[in-house]
Amino acid sequence: MSLSHGRRSFISTVASLAGLAAARVSAAQQPRGESAAVSGPFDMAWLDQMKGKHKQLYDLGGLALADDPRPLRFTRNFLDTFRDEYHLEFPDINTAVGISGPAFPMNASDRLWAKYKLGERSKIVDPMTKQPAVRNIFYDDGSDISVKAIQARGAVFWQCNVALGQVAQQLAAAFQMPLAEVRADLIAGLNPGVRLMPSHVMALALAQERGFTYMKP
Repeated sequence: MSLSHGRRSFISTVASLAGLAAARVSAAQQPRGESAAVSGPFDMAWLDQMKGKHKQLYDLGGLALADDPRPLRFTRNFLDTFRDEYHLEFPDINTAVGISGPAFPMNASDRLWAKYKLGERSKIVDPMTKQPAVRNIFYDDGSDISVKAIQARGAVFWQCNVALGQVAQQLAAAFQMPLAEVRADLIAGLNPGVRLMPSHVMALALAQERGFTYMKP
């Protein structure tokens, strides 16, 4: 092998290694939010679509719905006051409601409430019948603090996938049903527009990285 040929090979190898290192640095410097929004089986693109100047998320992860029959009043108040004082509404104002654990029934359709007796299990009483609720009393009660009313103002409700798995395990055991069947049924029975997120804690972090302020009612 000639000296010139060996030198060219050496230079080519160094250039290749430099290019590989540059590619790794570029990947490491890529904004984590952008890659997280499109990775895996979960659609998290909505996080980057929230471009309002004022954004707030409401952490209902550990909320026992039986103890607070009006959990969305804070979201309504946030939206109302920015509308009244600054004349700003969606998409200039963004809100997100994070749900996990015992608050799961808020994200569940009437069908799930009736089939799995969610009102009885969570000790939630229907104000109309005074009996354990067999419908989602939070979804559409005609008020401005219902899930449907808040969604109509641009709010995104998410559901923790980890918590949903735990709920599925509990219901599968209680009703003697296959776990996979119950889990698929719960996902199919989420309210319209609910975003299934990998985990509640991950969603809280991603939202705050994108400028959402945090509130735990």
